[in-house]
Amino acid sequence: MRGSSKFLWVLPLLVLTLSFGKKPQKEGVQDPEFLLESGPWIDSLMSSLTLEERIAQLIMYPVYSEKGEAHFLEIERLIKEYKIGGVIYMQGGPVRQAKLNNRLQAISSVPLVTSIDGEWGVSMRLDSVIRFPRQMLLGAIQSDSLIYEMGAEIARQCRLTGVHVNFAPVVDINVNPKNPVINSRSFGEQAEIVTAKSMAYMRGLQDHGVLACAKHFPGHGDTDKDSHFDLPAVQHSYQRIDSVELFPYKKLIENGLGSVMVAHLYIPSLDNTRNRASSLSPAIVNGLLKDTLGFKGLAFTDALNMRGVSKYYDPGEVDLLALEAGNDVLLFSEDVGKAIAVIKKAIEKGKYEESMLNAKVKKVLQLKQWLGLDDYQPLKTDSLALELNSRRADLINRRLIQNALTVLVNKDEILPIRGLDKINIASVCVGGDKGVDVFQSTLDKYAKVAHYEISHTASAAEVEALKDSLSQYNLVLVGVHGSVNPRGNFGVSTTSIQWIKAVNERQNVAVAWFANPYGLDRFPEAEALNGLVMAYQDNPLTNEYAAQLLFGGIQGKGKLPVSAGGFKAGDGIITAKTRMKYGIPEEQGFNYRRLQYIDSIALEGIAEQAYPGCQILVAKDGNVIYNKSFGHHTYEKTREVRNTDLYDIASVTKVSASVPSLMKLVEMKKITLDDHLCYHLDYVDSTQYLNMNLRDMLAHTAGLVSTIFYYTHTMKRGQLDYKLYSTEQTENYPYRVAEELFVHKSIKDSMRLWTVNHGVHQKREYRYSDVGFYFYRDIIEKYFGKSLDVVTDSLFYKPLGASRLTYNPLNKYSKDEIAPTENDMIFRKQLIHGYVHDQGASMNGGVAGHAGLFANANDLAKLFQMYINWGEYGGERFIKEDVLKEFVKCQFCEEDNRRAAGFDRRSTSNSGPTCNCVSWESFGHTGFTGTMAWADPNENIVYIFLSNRIYPDADNKKLIKMDIRTRIQQVVYDALSLGKQEDLHQIMGSTQH
Repeated sequence: MRGSSKFLWVLPLLVLTLSFGKKPQKEGVQDPEFLLESGPWIDSLMSSLTLEERIAQLIMYPVYSEKGEAHFLEIERLIKEYKIGGVIYMQGGPVRQAKLNNRLQAISSVPLVTSIDGEWGVSMRLDSVIRFPRQMLLGAIQSDSLIYEMGAEIARQCRLTGVHVNFAPVVDINVNPKNPVINSRSFGEQAEIVTAKSMAYMRGLQDHGVLACAKHFPGHGDTDKDSHFDLPAVQHSYQRIDSVELFPYKKLIENGLGSVMVAHLYIPSLDNTRNRASSLSPAIVNGLLKDTLGFKGLAFTDALNMRGVSKYYDPGEVDLLALEAGNDVLLFSEDVGKAIAVIKKAIEKGKYEESMLNAKVKKVLQLKQWLGLDDYQPLKTDSLALELNSRRADLINRRLIQNALTVLVNKDEILPIRGLDKINIASVCVGGDKGVDVFQSTLDKYAKVAHYEISHTASAAEVEALKDSLSQYNLVLVGVHGSVNPRGNFGVSTTSIQWIKAVNERQNVAVAWFANPYGLDRFPEAEALNGLVMAYQDNPLTNEYAAQLLFGGIQGKGKLPVSAGGFKAGDGIITAKTRMKYGIPEEQGFNYRRLQYIDSIALEGIAEQAYPGCQILVAKDGNVIYNKSFGHHTYEKTREVRNTDLYDIASVTKVSASVPSLMKLVEMKKITLDDHLCYHLDYVDSTQYLNMNLRDMLAHTAGLVSTIFYYTHTMKRGQLDYKLYSTEQTENYPYRVAEELFVHKSIKDSMRLWTVNHGVHQKREYRYSDVGFYFYRDIIEKYFGKSLDVVTDSLFYKPLGASRLTYNPLNKYSKDEIAPTENDMIFRKQLIHGYVHDQGASMNGGVAGHAGLFANANDLAKLFQMYINWGEYGGERFIKEDVLKEFVKCQFCEEDNRRAAGFDRRSTSNSGPTCNCVSWESFGHTGFTGTMAWADPNENIVYIFLSNRIYPDADNKKLIKMDIRTRIQQVVYDALSLGKQEDLHQIMGSTQH
């Protein structure tokens, strides 16, 4: 025998009370809700069950839905032969478990109570289910209501998969950084915080019909052994245990905690019987837990097959000892038949009172009735995976992680990153395979970043090569990908730490730590970094949001839950949101199902060949909630559209290049909107443009013709005049018009001459025109002393991090990343691919005030988000608010002209550029190539639509006839309206409840 057969555990209550130095305190304790259940169903079962069957009701046996039929038949045998009270669901799949649950419940004469170790959700045991964070990450969150929401969602997942009891939360206070078994499973080292978060988790579960189980009583947080393999010892005094380890239990018990799991610990100050685990101690279970703390719920043993108890006692013997100690439910009995036989024998010999057994059985049956098992209904398995991985579950998971990320170092407020036009950024991912691509691709959404990877076990040569490569950058963003597991130094190597230190001595380095915070103990120099973000775990969401935090897409809000690496529990620097965040529609209150109609409209346009492909982006309150690409670059379908691809945005260039530059000139007091053109351009003196007013011109009421076909002046009999053009670029032919086509350097002067000699309309009325933007370019270049593309890039695009908003994209990107436009058979005699479609802009070398810009939706949205922020973005001011507001307001509404100064606005009729859903204060522009950029300050919505509808034929008007752009815009507003209605309905429902 491995243990004594003598049960020397009886301690008089007087001795127990004296040893704890206090009398039992039960006042103010709230009974668990399930204990209120009673009635004929329970009474009937109690009277019908034999002694053996009543004993079996206290036994829960492990079930693995991943195992085969032989295992299932063995479980069925235990249910039929012994009538065990419940099962513990272990590894498997959700659908398999639900089906197995239905099968087992169908053969059980007394409904089974089921349980799971679901600390971070049922995914702790089941595959294919969303995984919530470990508790240490949750300990960093400052809003306990988020923990409650998680608990409620986990309860929903439990009920969907047939689980009634969740062995969570872990309320152990992890004061020992070397704890091998609790560690990241704890909320942290501060008793008050652990308690508050445990309370929220408990309430989330129990308010939604799942029994919570606080563990591991009386406290497993200060151990250096794993009770799965040995019996850990806790050497603290009762006074210390009472003030620290027991703190959360007291509060949870006072508030109706349903169950407790008793740990296998050796605690001499509570029971000094040699090798007696706390789970087998009457002094600890009956005395401390039930008498002193007044706990009336169910006491579960930790698994009885764990070496903390099984190495000292035989099967059956350990079950009886656990029952006699005061436990109500026995988990993982190694031999069910032997356990029942030993307990029955003890009762028959008077060593254990049958009345005590019956009281426990009644509590179990009360739980079953509270769970609704007196009217059990089989689980539904249709669409179970979709229900488990719901949009709401994803939303909760995202909120948890966003609110947990913790900024520990922020020297000179380097975070969020600013001054993108002044820094050269590289990223390095060290180790890991779960989020590397996500981390680096998310960084790419904010700025141009060069990416590198290196393993934790890199050779000296590899490290030196990396250090050499990084020397050209002045900011290095390092993602350290490690583990939550204490074994293996949390997956972080000395090599990695050493080279990070070396780079930090020469350059600015900000680290995102995707590993257990205790790993920082191996990196004492971490405080010398320029920036340090604790992400706690390594998964796609932590990687995504850590990258966003670095650039100010989200705030840093978390507080460190443990002391590590020179940092104290409670440390955490709050940082600001300064740029666009990337998330999901529900985060901003959109109805996701309605928003999916965008997909249908986009695909409808492709099917009808209104365009071969498109990009669509929607942002609200500075948060991108929709960013998708559809179709291909061409109808030949050789290249799918990606979110990073560039489109010719045509006239959207007007409000993306000329207009913001003019705003800067107004701000600099170089011009005013009421200036005449002749104030700034000498060459219009004595011409019909002499007294044209800038405000009139920008609002399209100055009498300018719609456009001038400059290229026709350079052709003879339908062919290019090769006195003006060349197939090679030379000093005399510097401006590229298209592939292997360059125009003479005199062309700009010629175009000015053709402009001033062209007629104008004498009547002052609204008439849309490109012509004024040729003049604006000259004004801008006069005062800035640089070409328009250089001005806009330095003033706006680089500081915005909009590297994919550019003139002449082939100077930076391959054709493979650019959607082609028209197959121009009239002027350039070729497919226009990577060059501006507009003929006049092409004759200016691709740089013009009215056309020439290429963009992807993401980077164009940054500019429009700056507008909707009234001139601010990324922590920097680009344009003064009053100047911007003057430009975007309707200039001549009284004249039935909807236009602002350069911007378009909503029409009073149904024929305008937008749906009638947008506010009257909204502004934006559309482009001939099939593009649209719109900002609505009332709803704080930015909407971008990019396409190449003129491929291969500019006469294709299907995009306009099908009203694609405005129909999508309408869906956006409908989805927001529906989301608001749903929120109001939920609020009213909860108020009524």
